[in-house]
Amino acid sequence: MKINVLLSSLVLLTANVSGTLSAHEHGHTQAKDLSKPNVIYILSDDTGYGDLGSYNPNSKIPTPNLDKMAAQGIRFTDAHSPSSVCTPTRYSVLTGRYAWRSRLKKGVLWGYDPALIEDGRETLASLLKRSGYNTVGIGKWHLGLGDRKKTDYTQPLRPGPVDNGFDYYYGIPASLDMSPYVYFENDKVVEPLSKKIATHGKPRGQGFYDGEGYWRGGAISENFKHIDVVPHFTEKAANYIKSQKDSDKPFFLFFPVPAPHQPWLPTDEFKGKSQVGAYGDFINQMDASIGQLMAALDDAELTQNTIIVFTSDNGSHWYEHDTKKYGHSANYIYRGLKGGVYEGGHRVPFIVQWPAAIPAGQVSDQLVNLTDFMATLADITGTQLAEDAGEDSVSLLPILTGKQADKPVRESTIVHSVSGMFAILKGPWKLIDGATSGGFGAGKQDTKNLPPIQLFNLDKDPSETTNVYDKHPKIVKELLSDLERIKNQS
Repeated sequence: MKINVLLSSLVLLTANVSGTLSAHEHGHTQAKDLSKPNVIYILSDDTGYGDLGSYNPNSKIPTPNLDKMAAQGIRFTDAHSPSSVCTPTRYSVLTGRYAWRSRLKKGVLWGYDPALIEDGRETLASLLKRSGYNTVGIGKWHLGLGDRKKTDYTQPLRPGPVDNGFDYYYGIPASLDMSPYVYFENDKVVEPLSKKIATHGKPRGQGFYDGEGYWRGGAISENFKHIDVVPHFTEKAANYIKSQKDSDKPFFLFFPVPAPHQPWLPTDEFKGKSQVGAYGDFINQMDASIGQLMAALDDAELTQNTIIVFTSDNGSHWYEHDTKKYGHSANYIYRGLKGGVYEGGHRVPFIVQWPAAIPAGQVSDQLVNLTDFMATLADITGTQLAEDAGEDSVSLLPILTGKQADKPVRESTIVHSVSGMFAILKGPWKLIDGATSGGFGAGKQDTKNLPPIQLFNLDKDPSETTNVYDKHPKIVKELLSDLERIKNQS
């Protein structure tokens, strides 16, 4: 499905700028080539489609900075994470490749698992590094570290981000509820794992406990504090952006912020800022962090030719009882939640701002996948992708520039649940190759009286209330055939 990279596509970038931004027009000290924009990719953790005001007018969470991004750029309404849980989506974002093509067939990695990205595989970072970019990552990694069966944090953490194209990476190994709790810089821990911390609270899904303060017990660095992680990453990312003001090279900043994944730990400044408890307050804090990055871009006079992407690795971990408690639909009108292949598990907010090339206030209903940014950046920078790179990535540049707003860039896409269940979306149709969501708790369902296949017309039934598989056997056959063909591609 990969679109060939064409240097000539750069003429699409803007009607009134012929390849560069001048200092006179945009206040920067040097002219900047539009084919080499700065790139900031913000990957949030468990943000739902309905959490942002720009997607859900009834959201009870203030998200002014993300709403501003949407107003100044393009907002996609039919964007999907390739998986409904985090590790496989992170793999796919960075490689342009479905994660079930890797050794990770289902589920997520843990804090002591070895590196997932294969040796020598192209990533967004390595692609842009070849194009002359400074490449930096700050935030949650969750793609494994080292080459041993169990990661040894007293040894160099290789392979890791610095082996996947990043000049510099500062982060945490996995989610904020998974040990070990430690910062690492490039291939070494910042501080030794000298202490132990007990399990705190209970996870989501156990009764009606909301999970706001939950983390698993395990090893921890002496000065590691969970509540400080998001502010710490934000400060480092903002400072990095400011440092690039007079750089003669463009930069790529990957910012996988570990919010609002549990533990929900808003700082005092943000407590009570939403009407959705600690979860909503944590999202409001994340939004403020993104505002800090946007302000840093303004301070460095880099906003005009910087692409900012915001999305989520999957849908919100939000149950029906949460909706009833708060009157807030984190996954909007969509059925299901994180972990499953119903829409609530993988239909995610996806916003792209690029003032130099993307007209403000755009909304696209085109089917897109988070795998698609690799081919998009290859297209923008005129960098040739190898035949074995970005296999499941399609360039979104024609949509971003408004040159192909109506003609689909992608025929179909595949999503994948935590248990390994597949679904395929094509046109108005969605086929789930199974009887359940394939998500959390689905394995306990009695499926004896359930149809083995689910088919929904999302144009007519976006909430997936009515399985029509028995009424459209030709569509079922076609979609099953397409699913198997794509799965069997190398």
